[in-house]
Amino acid sequence: MADLVLRAQRVLLDGELRPASVAVTGGVITDIGAVDADFDHSVSMPVDIEIPAHAVLLPGFVDTHVHVNEPGTDWEGFGTATAAAAAAGITTIVDMPLDCRPVTTTVEALRTKQAVAEGNCRVDVGFWAGVVPENLAELESLAGAGVRGFKCFLADSGNPDFGYLTPAQLRTAMGRIAELGSVLLVHAESHRVIADSPPPHGRSYASFLQSRPDAAEEEAVGLVIDTAAASGARAHIVHVSSANVLPMLDDAKRSGVPVTAETCPHYLTFEAEAIPDGGTEFAACPPVRDAANRDRLWDGLLDGTLDMVVSDHSPCAPKFKASGDFGLTFGGVSSLEVGPAAVWAQAGQRGFGLPDLSRWMAQRPAELAGYTDRGRIATGLRADLCAFVPDADVMVHTDDLHHRHQVGPYDGATVRGAALQTWVAGVAVSGKVAEPA
Repeated sequence: MADLVLRAQRVLLDGELRPASVAVTGGVITDIGAVDADFDHSVSMPVDIEIPAHAVLLPGFVDTHVHVNEPGTDWEGFGTATAAAAAAGITTIVDMPLDCRPVTTTVEALRTKQAVAEGNCRVDVGFWAGVVPENLAELESLAGAGVRGFKCFLADSGNPDFGYLTPAQLRTAMGRIAELGSVLLVHAESHRVIADSPPPHGRSYASFLQSRPDAAEEEAVGLVIDTAAASGARAHIVHVSSANVLPMLDDAKRSGVPVTAETCPHYLTFEAEAIPDGGTEFAACPPVRDAANRDRLWDGLLDGTLDMVVSDHSPCAPKFKASGDFGLTFGGVSSLEVGPAAVWAQAGQRGFGLPDLSRWMAQRPAELAGYTDRGRIATGLRADLCAFVPDADVMVHTDDLHHRHQVGPYDGATVRGAALQTWVAGVAVSGKVAEPA
């Protein structure tokens, strides 16, 4: 008994693009048939939409690494972040627990953040909880409050309210994560290695790159793998930038260690050699590395060592990016609205297809966050969908993006692909493909 029917010549079903119609009732996909199928209707005049031939009906993208930074700062907000997500075809985001005030390390702080988000979101929003030295005994209560999992740092987070874990504290945390059957996301850079490296200074990107060497990721990822193997806890390495860690991740997976890993659009797009002096909009932690490293990250996606691609949308007030001095800049890239198109621009050139893009940016992130009802198009799942034009070349103008602050490294870059319309649980939240048929 459908109240919405979407018909397209290309629908991503079971890893293949084929003609189909998707019937939706009450926000759930209730039937999938031939493109001209006639479905029973739950209303006298159901909405029946024909997706234009140049577009593809995909599952809505899922971004599990988004810093909304609300409440407590003016860096980003739930309204602007979710508008940006919807415009990109992203139907679910999961918010990171730091760079807001209070940080999300207690149930009370979680409830505060949820209250701010309530009624202000165009897409579905979940929450990670933080693990810091002070709350190791409170993880069970946070899990019971409904967080999707947990996030910790192994190096200075840049936020004095969100401390990093020592190796001993990581072991304690992982033991508790294992007992809860949850997952621990880890910012895997070694505090020791960074402390022993020269601090960044001045306008040269080389200085910033030297301050966070590959060795910082190598040491930290090794620690996470060893701790996950000993505890049995699920571990997830966020924002892999150094391809040097790929062999150890591959070995760990082959040995049965429950570890997954992500990378981000900026590591797959940019190269250190091309970052200009004073280009602090490119500064991220860990950093964008050289072109050869970028190619190896793509190899990691090809062979499955890297499981997914998410934005690490980490904005800040413009003044923290304005100096051009890498010793003073905030280390984060603003990219939520650009992510799928930036990745597709590179992926298509490298022989990947839309099923790969959807697996990396919808199915696998949904699985990480425990969302069993989205990330694919199938009967019984939520009708989180997007009509995506894969052949559209788009020049990015940051002033046109929905992010609260229009500062980012993609300004003037050409990406590929655009979301014509986005539906969350069958409700259109952005764009318009055409008049109903």
